[in-house]
Amino acid sequence: MPSCVTRAVGAALLAGVVALAAAPARADMAEVAFEPAGCPAPLSGVADCHVGRDGNGAWLLVAMPREWNRRLVVHAHGGPRLGGPGRDDPQEDLARYAVLVQAGYAWVGSTYRRGGYGVRVAAEDVDNSRAAFWARWGRPQRTLLHGQSWGGNVAAKAAELHALDMEGEPVFDGVFTTNGLLTGGTRAYGFRADLRAVYQAICNNHPAPGEASYPLWQGLPADVRMTRDALRKRVDACTGIDRPPARRTREQAARLADLVAVSGIAEPHLVAHLAWATFHFRDLVQRHLRGGNPFDNRATVYRGSRDDDALNAAVERFDADPAAVARLAYDADLSGHIVLPMLTVHALGDAVVSADAQLAYADTVRAAGNQHLLAQFGTDESDHSRLRDTTYLAVVAALEAWLDGGGPPDAARLHDACRAHGGAAGDCTFVQR
Repeated sequence: MPSCVTRAVGAALLAGVVALAAAPARADMAEVAFEPAGCPAPLSGVADCHVGRDGNGAWLLVAMPREWNRRLVVHAHGGPRLGGPGRDDPQEDLARYAVLVQAGYAWVGSTYRRGGYGVRVAAEDVDNSRAAFWARWGRPQRTLLHGQSWGGNVAAKAAELHALDMEGEPVFDGVFTTNGLLTGGTRAYGFRADLRAVYQAICNNHPAPGEASYPLWQGLPADVRMTRDALRKRVDACTGIDRPPARRTREQAARLADLVAVSGIAEPHLVAHLAWATFHFRDLVQRHLRGGNPFDNRATVYRGSRDDDALNAAVERFDADPAAVARLAYDADLSGHIVLPMLTVHALGDAVVSADAQLAYADTVRAAGNQHLLAQFGTDESDHSRLRDTTYLAVVAALEAWLDGGGPPDAARLHDACRAHGGAAGDCTFVQR
């Protein structure tokens, strides 16, 4: 990512899972009491929504189309969100993927049982949401698992850990991810640790002089209270990032140019990535990794600034703790041991999660000998948080065709599916990866 870092077997397998007979549900999931809930505006008159809370404390939101095609999409949301789970949290996710419900797919999303990092526990919560849906509405003809952004890591982990039931039968039929973080945890966040170190060397205000110092890889001490707005004000004081270029001082403009050049992160996304390296790092390191450091920049040479020698001399250096790296790897790294057809799509202009995450995942799956179960595509889009509605419809249609025995899709099939769902020719560009 950043320039500074030197560093039709599937169809046969699934043939037996399209039966309508209900599968045994987990006891705790069978006890979820769903009640009517409001649907987001795009689904008014199209679906009925239901909310419930599972035995672990995760809130579940279900959208049932009034004309159901007997398919279910199980959604793994991104983030992770740092606050505690709230009843209405999945509403935003459902609104983003309303087009799938409009097309006849039922949809279930989980908040996860707690805020903060934790891929394995989130993957379990996602599968629990599937089990709760099955217990209440019966097993659909087909169940698809979807992950977006960090939820792509969650969905890929769920596909490794929860794809089969106790009898070895698939509970999901296929998997698709959109802009998914598929590198695994130990390779996902180093560029943000680099940004944090470079930012402090250039700006020296996070922490500021006079404030208690702490290792930058911690993100933020547990007892320090800081808001995202307060962090943004510090970045603006250093770089003028919230001011028109003409109102920045010469030194602010130079510092901002150095940050962009060294980190490889575009100006509009600097604050968001620095916030992740502040608040999410605090959660990841201090709660999830028991205070251990998973990041290492001891041998990194930073380049692109006005004075690279001075920059590298000023950057705080840190060594990774092997125990913390192992703990993060256990939780969030991926093995490539998948048993279901999986289709990944990534906006090639995504500035939050690099589309190269797909290539890293392809290597992982190939090393496990399962490349026949993976199809990957890029699109000409750039929004990280959502793709075009016609992209989602094309992806699901192509995955369904694969499950029906049509073989892994190619770019032409995705293009045709996109056009068939109303996409303009210029909005239906797919590149096989």
